[in-house]
Amino acid sequence: VKEAASKTNEVAGDGTTTATVLAEAIYNEGLRMIAAGADPMSLSRGINKAAAAVIEAVLKAATPVDAKSKKEIQQVATIAGNNDPTIGNVLADAFVKVGKDGVITVEEGRQSETFVEVVEGMQFDRGFLSPHFVTGEEHQVCELENCLILIHEEKISNAKSLVPLLEAVSKAGKPLLIIAEDVEGEALATLVVNKMRGILSVCAVKAPGYGDRRKAMLGDIAAVTGGQAIFKDLGVTLDSVKLSDLGKAKKIIVTSDNTTVIKGAGDKAAIEGRAAQIRQEIENTDSDYDREKLQERLAKIAGGVAQINVGAVTETEMKERKALLEDARAATQAALEEGIVPGGGVTLLRSAKALKKLQLEGDEAMGASIVEKVLEAPLRAIADNAGKDGAVVVNRVRNMKGKNDGYDADKDTYCDLVEAGIIDPAKVVRTALQNAASVASLLLTTSCLITNIPKEDDGKAGPPGGMGGGMGGMGGMGGGMPGMGGMGGMGGF
Repeated sequence: VKEAASKTNEVAGDGTTTATVLAEAIYNEGLRMIAAGADPMSLSRGINKAAAAVIEAVLKAATPVDAKSKKEIQQVATIAGNNDPTIGNVLADAFVKVGKDGVITVEEGRQSETFVEVVEGMQFDRGFLSPHFVTGEEHQVCELENCLILIHEEKISNAKSLVPLLEAVSKAGKPLLIIAEDVEGEALATLVVNKMRGILSVCAVKAPGYGDRRKAMLGDIAAVTGGQAIFKDLGVTLDSVKLSDLGKAKKIIVTSDNTTVIKGAGDKAAIEGRAAQIRQEIENTDSDYDREKLQERLAKIAGGVAQINVGAVTETEMKERKALLEDARAATQAALEEGIVPGGGVTLLRSAKALKKLQLEGDEAMGASIVEKVLEAPLRAIADNAGKDGAVVVNRVRNMKGKNDGYDADKDTYCDLVEAGIIDPAKVVRTALQNAASVASLLLTTSCLITNIPKEDDGKAGPPGGMGGGMGGMGGMGGGMPGMGGMGGMGGF
């Protein structure tokens, strides 16, 4: 169930509660039917077929949001930001500046006012190679300030070739981002061990693209960061790379899916030259596919990043506003991608009509009936939490004529929810049901669940083991890896 909620949040940026409510309801109803003799596999198939039909109905009911209309974006963003017009204005400004496919980051500002600035930067769709690189547990993100960047074309698996560079970076006291075809084996283990020991702040990601396109994109990253891309045809080996070959950026943000480079140290003339080269290639190509990929590269290198600087008077207010802005940004992005639908659980309730078209029999039909019943669960939960009789509210909303009509729990009234500003991104509703159905049907077809028994804290735990001899410098770089015992020569800082 946690997975259903986390995946929904990961994809759509919201909808964790809806996913949890739906997953629990589907699972409980399914258990009742299995206890009565239903076949779990047939039940599961019926659940998934019904969920697919409802999702199709949700997407058909969605109203698109014009990505070029600042007014429409502002309306959606304001609602997503708990009806805060300041958040709506800031997000609308950011989306208009970089477009719906642009990169928008939320940072803690140094003023009391919240504002948007477009900074030089780029993003590519590759995330961290190990969750151990994460620096922010709450949002599963790795953030590196004033970072050095190694841009390498080939795989890195031998830790020994990497050690001289790691030693130099650690002496410089800078964090390091490694971009390579892959980082694996003892090389990855060495990075993880030293990150966890606090010896080196580091993160590794795979290079974006494939083949010649990967080489070109690494060149783009090098231009933005002012570094030297290490290509095999240049004859430069990893153990001979110097600090001066590395790129630099004021900030790097790495999630499980994306890497964002902010304020790279690249020369403006070099970046503009690279962009001009890409524009020329766009003009010369006859392939629509190549043209599309080149336009993507151009957008990444020349588009920049919209940075929202959050203003607040106190640290507590800062954290609260930043979290709210991040959630509102994700919800607005989802609305731009797949449109909006009436909120308050109404869309799922009305989408139950789509199930009448399904031609299912036996236990599969029972699975579909489970979905039909649980589609009222979010609205029922909203009403119950407002101190009302959920069954009464659900029945009244079901009999209302307007497609946008529903229950406003905040004002305890029945009204047009869209006019009242109660809307949801269609993507949030879709992913919540999709993930809830997937996880619940998996649980229903599982004979048993295995978990670890929590260890009791006896209060006798001693202090953590020391690092031996003042950490021995980066002698720990070997981290006990096979064949790395001869690296003790790194201890000296």
